Amino acid sequence: MTSPVTYDLQGQIARITLDDGKANIMNLAMLTAISSAFDQAERDKAVVLFSSGRPGLFSAGFDLKVFAVNDAEGSYAMVRAGAELALKLLTFPLPIVTACAGHAYPMGAFLILASDIRLAARGAWRIGFNEVAIGIAVPSFALEIGRQRLAPAWLSRAAVTGEMFGPEDALAAGFFDRLVDPADLDAEAAAAAEAAARLHLPSHKSTKLRLRAVAMAAVRAAIDAELTLDAYQSRGPSTVRLPGAA
Repeated sequence: MTSPVTYDLQGQIARITLDDGKANIMNLAMLTAISSAFDQAERDKAVVLFSSGRPGLFSAGFDLKVFAVNDAEGSYAMVRAGAELALKLLTFPLPIVTACAGHAYPMGAFLILASDIRLAARGAWRIGFNEVAIGIAVPSFALEIGRQRLAPAWLSRAAVTGEMFGPEDALAAGFFDRLVDPADLDAEAAAAAEAAARLHLPSHKSTKLRLRAVAMAAVRAAIDAELTLDAYQSRGPSTVRLPGAA
């Protein structure tokens, strides 16, 4: 079976690219593959350039079918893996440059928010936390990931109403640091990664951990308190509305 993630080390830059041939669904296989790629980048002491190989798409988010069929164990395993991956990116000891070329739904949006340098292409696409619009309460780990990057009023709109944002509003909200023309995204992201590689990386690591200490502790506490198998097994029937369902 072909991996949905590719890893390409070029000097000090590790390109981690998502491409499952469809919508880059964040199922357990995808999440595990991304985590393994970041582990390899850490072993290689490489700056990460994280992006999607799917045109107009970063990720369609978690696999909603797992939720919809009331698979408690599968739902727990998938969400827990996603939360642990987001925390891994938040605490990653080397710079992460993420390039978003299109739609980013949860869990994709959470990984973008956990990155260090976030570029996006201008265009007709959306990013956000759409959970409450489709019958899911936003998990606490995701709220904490959002809290450390999004302006409070925008986080409230994203989480409480499920509003999805176009690139310009996403920039204002704090999802991204900079917008670029689609044709320039790869080159701009590569330039940002090369600039990041010239930082004093031990100082980068120390400063990141100091700055994010409160957020990291909050995410860790949220995972351990909320994302348990018992909690998923005790939930009632799924309220998830799949795309296209009435």
